[in-house]
Amino acid sequence: MPTKPLDPKLITEIDGYLEPDVPNIIRRHDLFRQWKDNIDEHEGGYDSFTKGYLKFGLIVGSNGEVVYREWAPNVREANLIGDFNEWNRSSHPMKKNDFGVWEITIPPTSTGECAIPHDSKIKISMVTPSGQRIERLPTWIRRVTQDLSVSPVYDARFWNPPESQKYKFKNARPPQPKDAKIYEAHVGISTSEGRVGTYKEFTQNILPRIKRLGYNIIQLMAIMEHAYYASFGYQVTSFFAASSRYGSPEELKELIDTAHGMGLTVLLDIVHSHACKNVLDGLNEFDGTDHLYFHEGGKGRHELWDSRLFNYGSHEVLRFLMSNLRFWMEEYQFDGFRFDGVTSMMYKHHGIGAGFSGGYHEYFGDSADLEAIVYLMLANDAMHTLHPSVITIAEDVSGMPLLCIPTDRGGVGFDYRLSMAVPDMWIKLLKHKSDDEWDLANIVHTLTNRRHGEKSIAYCESHDQALVGDKTIAFWLMDKEMYTHMSDLTEMTPIIARGLALHKMIRLLTHSLGGEGYLNFEGNEFGHPEWLDFPREGNNNSFHYARRQWNVVDEPLLRYKYLNEFDAAMNNLEGQKGWLAAPQAYVSLKHDVDKVLVYERAGVLFIFNFHPSQSFTDYRVGIETAGEYIVILTTDEPRFGGFNNATPGGKYFTTPMEWNGRKNFLQVYIPSRTALVLALAN
Repeated sequence: MPTKPLDPKLITEIDGYLEPDVPNIIRRHDLFRQWKDNIDEHEGGYDSFTKGYLKFGLIVGSNGEVVYREWAPNVREANLIGDFNEWNRSSHPMKKNDFGVWEITIPPTSTGECAIPHDSKIKISMVTPSGQRIERLPTWIRRVTQDLSVSPVYDARFWNPPESQKYKFKNARPPQPKDAKIYEAHVGISTSEGRVGTYKEFTQNILPRIKRLGYNIIQLMAIMEHAYYASFGYQVTSFFAASSRYGSPEELKELIDTAHGMGLTVLLDIVHSHACKNVLDGLNEFDGTDHLYFHEGGKGRHELWDSRLFNYGSHEVLRFLMSNLRFWMEEYQFDGFRFDGVTSMMYKHHGIGAGFSGGYHEYFGDSADLEAIVYLMLANDAMHTLHPSVITIAEDVSGMPLLCIPTDRGGVGFDYRLSMAVPDMWIKLLKHKSDDEWDLANIVHTLTNRRHGEKSIAYCESHDQALVGDKTIAFWLMDKEMYTHMSDLTEMTPIIARGLALHKMIRLLTHSLGGEGYLNFEGNEFGHPEWLDFPREGNNNSFHYARRQWNVVDEPLLRYKYLNEFDAAMNNLEGQKGWLAAPQAYVSLKHDVDKVLVYERAGVLFIFNFHPSQSFTDYRVGIETAGEYIVILTTDEPRFGGFNNATPGGKYFTTPMEWNGRKNFLQVYIPSRTALVLALAN
């Protein structure tokens, strides 16, 4: 059945300002419909089309035979070579069909075993029309390894462990959380030691920390195999291979399954915005041409990232990428994706030199890359059709309208977008403004300036702000005193006292006001003392900064534990009160002289006093619902490194008189640089 055309009314109901752009949005949706109908008609629908990984690459049959298929339309000869045939370039020729797909079947041995040994090396050897012989790693390969003592180039491995060694999933996926609290993590840096951490260590040591901190989603970075460790996983060479740096595919499966058993949802940071330009172990020039998976010439190259750009208008490229999503969900049981570099994909200028003003002409005009946007629509539509509980998050700085609206209503189909303006705001404030210059109205505007009906993930800092060359919020606040005054045996200096207080307040404010989800990068919850810098030539290949110093938060005498405890209290309180899944907050007070901010969300009253020196007694704040209110959390508790001037359990009664646009008021004591959270007493 053909996909229904889009009703223009659906667009203007969402946002009346989109009316001039309705023709462009309809055109975009028509292209999406053509692709979807084409997939239905010629490929048997999404279900069949996204199972490319069960047809391409090395597929092992139940009888031990191996069928290898590879799309390489531009070569005249192809042979499978490897340890199994002593790298003989003529003994295992492949045959090409009318669609440019080469195929070979390797029968089992006389004893019925697979003729290609498990974990043995393998390649495809091809001859181009000019007679040149080229050798490549299979594009759908599921395991590649790197031996830097020999060469930085990866080897492809035939991953086919015996049944007894295959990981069997035990736990069902947890239900989709309505209050996304995301812990962004990188397996390799998740050890205190100066080396690459492992999947097994992450499972044993880090999952329990994440669970205790009250996060319900883990977002794993740098899982898709990448040539260069310092690229943070963003220069992908093998799209179907889990990085071998951290261990085996079975160990990654165990990590995800264990997380599910703890009630944690696991997202993959997926990189479909570009690919590594490596030829010998990547997709680039796979069949000797410039244009198999990518656009040829300048259109197929990203000048800032020095990488290749996919041709999203190609049928086989769509099969490859959409099957890649399905593969990670089904083979590894990931629960969804954070799509990297969405801004780069959606615009022909890739966001380079584009300061988005918010004018709608920037989103739907000539600069929009319709092929890439339609790919994102198809990817979202397919994954939500096949796995209704999937979560997809867009990393988009442009503010594209309808990005997080379902495709059948004219949207791109994501569930959430990252609020990328929020961390920029915090860094600018800490870098350029003294505390008494903070503009509360501007802070509130940045935190609440999001598209109605489209969900946002708020964050104070992600991995971007932790990288060398920038500084984390903790570092901006406390700098060198983190090395000298973070022990309880030393005096609480004004810099440390301010740093601890503002670190907690900034997080609570962003968490409760900024979005429908919250994200934290690992280590930042406890004010990780140093930035992140991977081993590279410029630092003598040192691991010193490519690790997380759990030792400092586990040391009872150090003050990092206070920030860690507050993070856990904040997340776990949200789990009880559910403010992230509630409608946007009502802000009743932004007092720029007193530096006091007051708002309600999910029936919870949040009061912040950002004044550097002034505490307020009997401060009057508005509240909608009458009753007896109790302080359920304060940033000033001793267990959070506070001064105990505002204690939990304090009770306040409402007075039935309108105040700041609310029907009642309370009079509370709010110490300097403190936040209070109040709720109705049961």
